[in-house]
Amino acid sequence: MSFSPHKRPKTYTNQYVLPRRTRADLLALGGLLVLAVAVFFINLTASGYANEFYSAAAQAGSKNWWAFLWGSSDSGNAITVDKPPASIWLMALSVRAFGLNSFAILLPQALLGVATTYLIYGTTRRYWGNWTGILAGVLFITTHVAALMFRFNNPDALLVFLEVAAVACTLRALEHDTTRLGNWRRTGWMALAGVAVGFGFLTKQLQVMLILPGIALAFLIASPTKFWRRVVDGLVAMGTLVVSTGWWVALTVLVPASMRPYIGGSQNNSFIELTFGYNGLGRITGDETGSVVPGASSSKSQGGMWGETGWNRLFTSDFNDQIAWLVFAALAGLVVMLVVAGRKNRTDIRRAFAIAFGGWLVVTWLIFSFMSGIFHSYYTVALSPAIATLAAAGIALMWAHRHTIWAPFTAAFTVISTAVWSYYLITSQASGYEILAYTVLGTGLLAAGAFVWGGIRNLDSPVAETSGTRTMAGLAALLAAFSMLAGPVAWTAATVASGHQGSIVSAGPSGGMGGPGGGPGGGGMGTPPSMTNSSTTTTTN
Repeated sequence: MSFSPHKRPKTYTNQYVLPRRTRADLLALGGLLVLAVAVFFINLTASGYANEFYSAAAQAGSKNWWAFLWGSSDSGNAITVDKPPASIWLMALSVRAFGLNSFAILLPQALLGVATTYLIYGTTRRYWGNWTGILAGVLFITTHVAALMFRFNNPDALLVFLEVAAVACTLRALEHDTTRLGNWRRTGWMALAGVAVGFGFLTKQLQVMLILPGIALAFLIASPTKFWRRVVDGLVAMGTLVVSTGWWVALTVLVPASMRPYIGGSQNNSFIELTFGYNGLGRITGDETGSVVPGASSSKSQGGMWGETGWNRLFTSDFNDQIAWLVFAALAGLVVMLVVAGRKNRTDIRRAFAIAFGGWLVVTWLIFSFMSGIFHSYYTVALSPAIATLAAAGIALMWAHRHTIWAPFTAAFTVISTAVWSYYLITSQASGYEILAYTVLGTGLLAAGAFVWGGIRNLDSPVAETSGTRTMAGLAALLAAFSMLAGPVAWTAATVASGHQGSIVSAGPSGGMGGPGGGPGGGGMGTPPSMTNSSTTTTTN
């Protein structure tokens, strides 16, 4: 790719000119998408109706448009689910098209998995090259909590897709110059980013807001316009966010309670109260009035039903094997990107990429670590795109700078820390994987040793690459790739091979059957969800 000069042009020009994909690039993309289809579609119906609470709502929405609008748990419109209805809309339309069955319920999530993979690939490719985009896509689909939630009917699949879309639109906005046409196009992309966040709110309420600090900081720093134009573009994004989500929220306020279903999960039939209570601040503080397990969150710092809080929460046995396999690679990638891009001019989009996805990772990780309310291991799927993109871009930078002193030593540290951590995860979380654990550790040590050798060779001065050093570097990269991916691939394969039912599920060899699907729609496994229960009990999703 090439960059245009950082002068204000007299006529519109895009800052990025993407190179045409070669045949090898297209073959790699095709392979990535085939792999994504395999991960998200093979054995899809093993989960039956998955979380029957949401399956019942999809069934109701397929039979009654009023139930469709509200996300009702039953076609009689007695009560809604305890979330906004966006994810229910997709499933209800699928059931209308294909009838009530497991495949129709889970099809939208699987398609979103493939679409998210492509979006991650495309966004990463624009700023880091085709093969970095391929790597980011591979890292995403081999994150087994992603393999779980994009094959399951909780709202998380749609939420993650919309979060990636919001970041992608923001970065696209930064590509346009300060001519009139460039300003209009930039504003248009920011408007689309706002729409993505708005529908993310209609999917899982305030959780989508966790990506906003990174997006806002990246845009404010990297937009080529003057400050007040950046403010205007930000306000446009906020405006489309409010419009895209506000219309439905307004309906819950303006339509009389007697003419609509009860807002599930709320204490006073108010979606606003649900947003800032049970599904909002209550998740942070633990004060979740109406929870199916009242008081379960009252003492999280000392441990409890949802696990201990603290900086190391996601490294503990309750959550670590769901998302933390490549976190050291992601953090190394974030640091490397910021250091390498730190001397670029303000509008450098690669640095904006690091800020946007880095902000996503850091803010979401901290909130998940310290929230005292209901918290399930599968929530960590929200971290998977940030980890995949940051790790992939960091690896690409280290490879591109392999003739320097810092890159080989950084790569060695990244590989060895990931290998040791993977060894611990494999041996502590499941039995029967001892050979894999030792192989991961051994190949990681070999790869780290090769990188250190390369770094030592560069101590005096960079050495021209020969066929021998090129072979050594390639072998080290292959060993590192195996060491870093073998564990996640094995856990993803185990996830794909298993069915998952209930409202509390986890990925990997020990996943599968979760807690019962709470609230309306709890029925027998493998049978159509009941639509007759209009209880006000809520799930713990």
